[in-house]
Amino acid sequence: MLLKNKNILLAVTGSIAIYKSLELIRFYIKAGANVRVLMTNGAKKFINPITFEAISQNKILDENTESWDKNKDYNHIDITKWADIFVIAPISANTINKIACGLADNLLLQTVLACKKTIILSPAANTNMIENSITKNNIEALKALGFKILQTQTKELVCKDIGNGAMADPIEIFHETVRELLKKSYWEDRKVVLSGGGTLERIDDVRYISNFSSGKMATRLATALYYLGADVSLISTRGYEKLPLNVDLKIVDSSQSMFLNLNEKLNQKRLKKGFLFMVAAVSDYIPEKTFKGKLKKESLGESFSLNLVQNIDILMNIDKKDIFSIGFKAEMDKENAKINAQNMLKNKNLDAVCLNILDENNTFGNDDNIIELILKDKTFNFTGEKLEISLEILNSLEKEFK
Repeated sequence: MLLKNKNILLAVTGSIAIYKSLELIRFYIKAGANVRVLMTNGAKKFINPITFEAISQNKILDENTESWDKNKDYNHIDITKWADIFVIAPISANTINKIACGLADNLLLQTVLACKKTIILSPAANTNMIENSITKNNIEALKALGFKILQTQTKELVCKDIGNGAMADPIEIFHETVRELLKKSYWEDRKVVLSGGGTLERIDDVRYISNFSSGKMATRLATALYYLGADVSLISTRGYEKLPLNVDLKIVDSSQSMFLNLNEKLNQKRLKKGFLFMVAAVSDYIPEKTFKGKLKKESLGESFSLNLVQNIDILMNIDKKDIFSIGFKAEMDKENAKINAQNMLKNKNLDAVCLNILDENNTFGNDDNIIELILKDKTFNFTGEKLEISLEILNSLEKEFK
């Protein structure tokens, strides 16, 4: 329930992309938000208002339903006081240019002028209209005024042209809404680097050694950090498919490529002390020799021996100066798991370790997880969906590492 008790005002303008707004409302409500919809007259030409009322479970606000009854807040002044955030998706080129000029000749524009909360705009227009210098200049002017404007997509438009102008996907609008509502000053502009997934150590050009790490925990943690306002970089081998588009993603395979990319990201300049979350399951051993092409069983015979050598320990060798470093440790030995995690904390000079004990109820690839956060002098326990406990872990770290 990321958005429990949050109030979202969603406005829709006249655009064929309006059908995407129905899915966006579902995302908001599923996350616990209260949603009200403001429709322009143009929007009602595409979708009947009753559809939005059914999805949002609230009466729509339009030119006909605006009320100044003192017991209601369905007018362009009071509804902005009710809302925690104002999202306009889709917003047409016409409305973008009107807002930039400060016009207030309809209910939507009046609501924009009355709103002191964050306003997110997700444009949808024909390529020629969205890339017209007038529209482009006005978008930049609105950004300078504090409006949050999402990037349009390049794809086949309703006019059959291939070009820029399609509205952002509903899930991306959802991500940006959550970020605006949940961001915290502690995490804003703080560089955070994460590793994720199981590394792939090549045997030949078609085979490799790896493990069952899904990469989901790293992706959920990266998403939680993005929601809180951090400058997030995820270096991962797999499991990154549901990552917000604005998270910096580097896809790697081997432990060596992961090590090089982690160092590169950690060496970037940062405004605040950064964080490293080493969530990836890095292979302890790698093939001593790799082979070109594909090894053939006909030439190898009935048996084949593969020599392995100890791999680089990334957490031991990475430069952890001026960063908070958090290691992740997966264990199956319940009796010694915590001792092993505490040894990792000390021997690798870490600030914290997230211990994950695997069993039949807590396996790789689950959407839920059980984590014990181990610090030098205390521990915290978290159980639940991976995104949920990621936010709880980050809340605990914020309090400890002020």
